Amino acid sequence: MKRVFREIYGAGVLFFYYFKWPMFIGYPVLIEYLSYPRYWVMDILWIYCLILIVKDVIYKFVLKKSYCDDKKCSKGK
Repeated sequence: MKRVFREIYGAGVLFFYYFKWPMFIGYPVLIEYLSYPRYWVMDILWIYCLILIVKDVIYKFVLKKSYCDDKKCSKGK
């Protein structure tokens, strides 16, 4: 069961890595200005994008960790 949750989380992270900012910004714009109807599934996906964005901010600015541990990936090389 733990493996299934890890696979779902991994697939979600890969999919929403590229989709989180357009979803986070675009969905409220669609609802407020373009009269797009609200769906609970889209609301859940928007919250998931928010969680991923918060996680990225915490990793980068609070914990100051990088996803790449190798020194070649750093800015200074």
